[in-house]
Amino acid sequence: FACLGFLSPANRGALMTCAMVLYVCLGTPAGYVSARIYKSFGGEKWKSNVLLTAMLSPGVVFSLFFILNLVLASKGSSAAVPFSTLVALLALWFGVSVPLTFIGAYFGFRKRSLEHPVRTNQIPRQIPEQSFYTQAIPGVIMGGVLPFGCVFIQLFFILNSLWSSQMYYMFGFLFLVFLILVITCSETTILLCYFHLCAE
Repeated sequence: FACLGFLSPANRGALMTCAMVLYVCLGTPAGYVSARIYKSFGGEKWKSNVLLTAMLSPGVVFSLFFILNLVLASKGSSAAVPFSTLVALLALWFGVSVPLTFIGAYFGFRKRSLEHPVRTNQIPRQIPEQSFYTQAIPGVIMGGVLPFGCVFIQLFFILNSLWSSQMYYMFGFLFLVFLILVITCSETTILLCYFHLCAE
């Protein structure tokens, strides 16, 4: 957003406000996708699925935030968030995000379940012996080193500006590095899948 000019680093708190509004509004797609995937796997406890979709991730984040805020408030810090802001966050969560998640799940469960493109073979076949580069640890190293190498320099500049209490303004370069990261992750995934298919 900052790269497109919507958000400015000089406007303090704009990024967090935008992230909160986006999270609240994306409750409908979250419920829809969760319901479709849950239905395709033959799940029957749809209420617990929707409740976990709406509550699990924000519940953990809010609990950690609340505990840290209690510590800050007990020390008399000016960085502590006021109680009215916490109530407003809870109202956004339970008043907007949770109902939107239930609405999305309602439409997701009304659709027919996703069909898998191929049938699973009933006769199990023997898995061939894995070569070195198709094992888990080398795959994790190959899949992690290349994307990290793409973003290392830009990450250094971001962390350096954070530690020096300076503003980070190079959003154009950051967006370019993000595109390079997406391309590198895609190519690494294709390469590792190709290695696994060749080993079969």
